Amino acid sequence: MSWSGALSDGDPPRPIHIVQGEHHVTDDPQAVLTTILGSCVAACLRDPLAGVGGMNHFLLPGGDPRDAGTDCVRYGVHAMELLVNALLVRGARRDRLEGKLFGGARLVKGLTDVGAQNADFAEDFLRREGLRHVGGSLRGERGRRLQFWPVAGRARQVLLAKETPEMLAREVRPPPATVHAGALELF
Repeated sequence: MSWSGALSDGDPPRPIHIVQGEHHVTDDPQAVLTTILGSCVAACLRDPLAGVGGMNHFLLPGGDPRDAGTDCVRYGVHAMELLVNALLVRGARRDRLEGKLFGGARLVKGLTDVGAQNADFAEDFLRREGLRHVGGSLRGERGRRLQFWPVAGRARQVLLAKETPEMLAREVRPPPATVHAGALELF
């Protein structure tokens, strides 16, 4: 099997894994941002004219971004502000930003639907901030493995089998760092 995610005939894609509370912004056309989502949401934003984009991964919709400590990085309001500001610093313009939203699954029936709350928050954030919502995949009952090419704006998801406790652990923890020169990440 060969890597089908390359966008050019040049160098292979450079995967960058994003876990809860993280975000990454780049103008590297070979970068592919990856994450695994259950009830969490990842926002994929880009400015197509500036050629810069990024992704975040948040666990809960609320929270005060002024909270002390690192606990605030789990919250959508903080994660979205960090991502937008990092894009602006890299030359993006707010009026050109477009977003794709992924995740927000309901993993456990009978409990509070945190996934729906995350999805509602992310959609509302884009609407309130005047950012174009151009696609994605929110809600449902299955987790997702997500790839996002931030410069091209291309996204690909793979729906995962019904969640198990291991799914939640993968959402938080990055995959093992066993990357070797020439290695391929296959989904």
